[in-house]
Amino acid sequence: MTATLLARRVALSLLVGLAGLTLVGCAELERQGRIFTAPLPPTRPAAPRTDNRSTVQHRELVAQFGGEYDAPAAERYLNAILAKLATVSDTPGQPTYKVTILNTPVVNAFALPSGNLYVTRGLLALAGDASEAAAVMAHEIAHVSLRHSALRAEREREAAVISQAATVIQNRQKGEEVRSSQRLSVASFSRQQELDADAAGVRVIARAGFDPYGASRFLTALGRSTELRAALYGKKKSLDFDIMSTHPSTPDRITKAIAAAREIGAPGIGVADRNGYLDAIKGVAFGDDPTEGYVRDRIFIHPRLRFTFTAPEGFLLENSNEAVFGVREADNEALRLDSVRLPADESLEAYVGSGWVDGLLTSSVRKLDVNGLPAVVAVARAGEWNFRLAVIRSGEFLYRLIFAARALNDQADARFMESIKSFRRLAPYETTDARPLRIAVAVAAPGDNIDAMARRMVVPNRPVEYFMLLNGLSAGDALTPGEHYKIVTE
Repeated sequence: MTATLLARRVALSLLVGLAGLTLVGCAELERQGRIFTAPLPPTRPAAPRTDNRSTVQHRELVAQFGGEYDAPAAERYLNAILAKLATVSDTPGQPTYKVTILNTPVVNAFALPSGNLYVTRGLLALAGDASEAAAVMAHEIAHVSLRHSALRAEREREAAVISQAATVIQNRQKGEEVRSSQRLSVASFSRQQELDADAAGVRVIARAGFDPYGASRFLTALGRSTELRAALYGKKKSLDFDIMSTHPSTPDRITKAIAAAREIGAPGIGVADRNGYLDAIKGVAFGDDPTEGYVRDRIFIHPRLRFTFTAPEGFLLENSNEAVFGVREADNEALRLDSVRLPADESLEAYVGSGWVDGLLTSSVRKLDVNGLPAVVAVARAGEWNFRLAVIRSGEFLYRLIFAARALNDQADARFMESIKSFRRLAPYETTDARPLRIAVAVAAPGDNIDAMARRMVVPNRPVEYFMLLNGLSAGDALTPGEHYKIVTE
């Protein structure tokens, strides 16, 4: 890990820690709509379910992942794949699965015993062809067919019983050894479940006529997605229910998926149907839902809450459930923006001095007018880190900006203050201009290369890297004239 990457992680963790000192206010805000990325109501009515338990599970999962996303062409295409998988399933008596697309940019998929199968629009963007999508769905169905959830629950209950027994016999040292051994057993069993589901999925998609190497290609794309995220934001773990938290993509899994495919045949067998898949997903939204806040270069815009701000030069921004985070590519600097309701009858100065942050320099607290909005700015110090703070009142909310730097010199502070002063309310006409980014399909012309295609991309950061990720390409790869490639446009 580079020193710069480590510094970014430290700065971000400090920002999270500072903001965590007001969990009551944040929790209240979460209940009222998770201010930066609140799930939208379903974009279409949920399909009726007859079983009450499955209905509850369906509603909870849909609510947790932003509601249902309406993409009829993609849904029809995925359901056609499911129909082919069903004819060659390892468990013919299993329920008939039907896909629901979830309105979130995170990459994930689930299957329930009731026959509900879920994929996120983020996963649709990452998958490269029909065989990759088939591999993901076959993998999830295999978890159900192999009773992995039930088996995992049994092992966890077993671990709890052994832990209690170890305590009862009052052999503390032995008890700790047993507990540690059992935890390792559960973890190992979970990894084995993933490998078993991978192998089962490869077999099923091959029998259905799809390219069995689609599984390893998708696992490779998952790993690359995580690496790009780490390079951009200095963190490997997603804040938003990413598939990597439950389905880790490891080199070992990729190697075993390739080996399972080789048992079936050499590369080049089976159907990938890249063009058909891309045609089905074109027009699907990419990235943040614009009504819940979105990033364009250094600018963050929230149409529903009607505000915008611009990060300092060189910052990369990311919108999450918790807040807007930012890191500076070249220096050890970071930022965080979140919101809370201002307590009744409390001034901005009183709020800043109420213990919201440790290390506040009370002499630095001063009032400020930010584009007609009342604000208070201050400085705090924690160890070797320095923080420029701002709280800005707009309506019933306080918007809290925290900038972190190892050295808060005049130059850095001037950049931070300029960013604070960029915060403003949106005019009514500006809130109607929010348009989601969407997946589009471009056909490579003779002479086109990765850089030329990347110039057509509209993404917050690093268009070249995102173009390569979405299309399974590496630096230096040549494009094939007439071939179809995913790009992101407004």
